Amino acid sequence: MLRPQDGPTRERRSLAGLWQFRLDAEGIGRTERWWRSPLTKAVDIPVPASYNDIYPDATVRDHVGDAWYQTNVWAPTRWTEQRVVLRLDAATHRATVWVNDTQVAEHEGGYTPFEADITPHLRAGAENRITVVVSNELSWTTIPPGTIEDRPNGRRVQRYLHDFFNYSGLHRPVWLYTTPRVHITDIAVTTTFDDTTGIVDYRIDTSDKPGHVHVVLRDAAGDEVATADGASGTLRVPDVHPWAPGDGYLYELDATLLDTSGEVVDTYRQPVGIRTVEVRDRQFLINGNPFYFKGFGKHEDAAIRGKGHDDAIMVHDFALLDWIGANSFRTTHYPFAEDVLDYADRHGIVVIGEAAAVGLNLNIGGGVFASGRRIPTFAPDKVSSETQHTHRQAIRELIARDKNHPSVVLWSIANEPDDVPPQARDYFAPLAAETRRLDPTRPVAYANALLGPPDECAMADLFDVIMLNRYYGWYFGPGDLESAETSLEAELRQWADLHHKPIIITEYGADTYPGLRSLVPSPWTEEFQTAILDVYHRVFDRVDAVVGEHVWSFADFATAPGVFRVDGNKKGIFTRDRRPKSAAFHLRNRWRKGE
Repeated sequence: MLRPQDGPTRERRSLAGLWQFRLDAEGIGRTERWWRSPLTKAVDIPVPASYNDIYPDATVRDHVGDAWYQTNVWAPTRWTEQRVVLRLDAATHRATVWVNDTQVAEHEGGYTPFEADITPHLRAGAENRITVVVSNELSWTTIPPGTIEDRPNGRRVQRYLHDFFNYSGLHRPVWLYTTPRVHITDIAVTTTFDDTTGIVDYRIDTSDKPGHVHVVLRDAAGDEVATADGASGTLRVPDVHPWAPGDGYLYELDATLLDTSGEVVDTYRQPVGIRTVEVRDRQFLINGNPFYFKGFGKHEDAAIRGKGHDDAIMVHDFALLDWIGANSFRTTHYPFAEDVLDYADRHGIVVIGEAAAVGLNLNIGGGVFASGRRIPTFAPDKVSSETQHTHRQAIRELIARDKNHPSVVLWSIANEPDDVPPQARDYFAPLAAETRRLDPTRPVAYANALLGPPDECAMADLFDVIMLNRYYGWYFGPGDLESAETSLEAELRQWADLHHKPIIITEYGADTYPGLRSLVPSPWTEEFQTAILDVYHRVFDRVDAVVGEHVWSFADFATAPGVFRVDGNKKGIFTRDRRPKSAAFHLRNRWRKGE
């Protein structure tokens, strides 16, 4: 699925702004067909944004069920001969869409785009009503999963195992865009090298059998460096300028679809970063060079707007990554907005792209580990084949959207699943295989929790990289940094010896209340956060198999309320409003050493 863009044959219109909004806790809107007329009893709501924190009302924040959005848009008469598409970049977690009185789309999954050809339903030269109903309900068949508690007073409460607030709404831009009736539907590129020559293999998909496809590759200055004809082929770029960490050099592939008489039918511009990714022994290689991940797991999360995409916050976050010396991040725990990946592409920031498969472990809830007897996760009424079906589709949509981003070097298909019982292998083996089938050019991994140690994990061999979330000294032996250092090093060496793969520590850290200081490091203080990072870094530097360190987390973020969460998760190196804690300066000294 190609992103909307303006060009000689295409036009796009953003539908960002204030929409009409109404909650539907009783679930009567579908029965009463609210899409057939202007929403009554509606209020203004900004798009894109989460709706939960816009109004100071607990019934809005904690709403479970349908939420209705509606706006009106004029369709210009010049669109009469064009194909017109309505695209939603994300609707969390599922949505149904109507144009005027006609349903045009349904989609499951809160973090990937979907669209509908609305040409037959749009009134050109007139005002058109667009209605979207978004449901935030989670079940054992959704990704991420959850359950709903129905209380005697009629209130419904959403329960979920993932440790971030279940924000909902139209979190990313909504677009109307046009294409010709016959048009380019997708572009796929893969890249490699032949000595100093860059090799770009391309495939252009079209809606109908084209008369002719012509492709031009241009460098960053706009100069033509290679051309080809045909819907698929290979471009060779002498003296190539590779895309590399810290050097987001992009070429541009201009694809032109021509009719049988040679007239231009459609065009599309696709950025291309020429680079390779490889796992060899215990190394992670980009362009054949060993790469060490320095950065964070981070959320799309900010005050008021929740998970709503915001360009100002995005640019500021990247500026903070640069200031602290980070070279990478993981999109925890769902695909981020494509604008984020575009920015990473242009600035040479490395990304681990993660599917929204978090909470697949009944032994962890809200970031807290269960103790005692292990609770089965995989069962017909829990994580099941239906869950797996939804999970597979989430992976497919993630790769379909992000396959051309050079910044994305590694797929993570789950965070902290239950990976010890044999059923875990049955569940994940087909998903790992499907990920490789869809994209054989990138390694595949998942983030392992401490409950799946190296001698018990049932599925580490299915993946290319060992990614570990570890909390010695916090959840395990809180405050005991001496034992944390010993235990962490012993476990990392065991992973290296048993599995012979590169290891990325994808989470480590401690909750830290900003401004809480102590002469002696103790949990929750800024001194303790710095001290525990020191412990982990000493161990990383002693274990050769470790090829990356991602602190949890970039910034404090909202969670469901609980006694373990003081106004959210406080493991951020920055506060939720992006103020640095003491550990930020400590990390900056480590990551920018030698610059």
